[in-house]
Amino acid sequence: MRKLIVVAIVGLLAQLVDGALGMGYGVTSSTLLVAIASLTPAAASASVHLSEMGTNIASGISHWRLKNVDWRVVARIAIPGAIGSFLGATVLSKLSTEAAEPVMCGILLALGIYIFIRFLIGIKPRLKGNPGLKLLAPLGLFAGFVDATGGGGWGPVATPTLLTDGRMAPRKVIGSIDTAEFVVSAAASLGFILALGSQGIHWGLAVALLIGGVIAAPIAAYLVRIAPAHLLGIAVAGIILLTNSRTLLKAVDVPAGPRWAVYIALFLITLAGLAFVIIRRRREGATEAATEQESVSA
Repeated sequence: MRKLIVVAIVGLLAQLVDGALGMGYGVTSSTLLVAIASLTPAAASASVHLSEMGTNIASGISHWRLKNVDWRVVARIAIPGAIGSFLGATVLSKLSTEAAEPVMCGILLALGIYIFIRFLIGIKPRLKGNPGLKLLAPLGLFAGFVDATGGGGWGPVATPTLLTDGRMAPRKVIGSIDTAEFVVSAAASLGFILALGSQGIHWGLAVALLIGGVIAAPIAAYLVRIAPAHLLGIAVAGIILLTNSRTLLKAVDVPAGPRWAVYIALFLITLAGLAFVIIRRRREGATEAATEQESVSA
């Protein structure tokens, strides 16, 4: 019982991060299930994806009600994502893709650095047009495959890519990716059930994750709605840098002490970036207010 309560709390926290920043639920939850429940990577990923079907519905409805969703983007990325996740679930049931993980993390780390710099110096999204199938179809296919094989990865791959593209506001990126994830999770769950059978899934842990995630979903969607775009961008970049640096450092066998030094440094850099953009935004707001006052006086 205690284990189920802990898993439910982790599900709540993971969904809070995922719903607010567009990533984190699968990776966090899968890692926990492998660590504390001794599940195999395939069984952990299967349990997480089943729970995600429920949390994705709650999250999608919450984002839709708060107008955080672009349905054209959802339609274009969800189906390729479902194909990729079904294939990934089948592959994970038969082999491991650990060798490719450091390469993918290196690419995501580079994207995280770019996003951090972009929002730190104040480059705003173009907000003109929408990403087309040429971007969304291969992105969905790849992100879905990574999501199923890695126990998470839909958000970490898709969210930074669309933020880098710059044609969507951050809250629209996060809401659309979260909403499309339901189809991806459903396809992955089907693949795992066909490959592993229902006995390969820990239903109790999946339900505990679901309960925690459903509670957090509307709170996270509201945070996305009210949070300024520049803060979301810096926060997303910080999560990308922390999670992928962890994987890369472990892959090259860096000792625990230096690893934690890097984690702390990245956390402090993220906080400094958030503080910087808040101060800059306040100064810009004060300048705009002074200009408006001068024009009224004139």
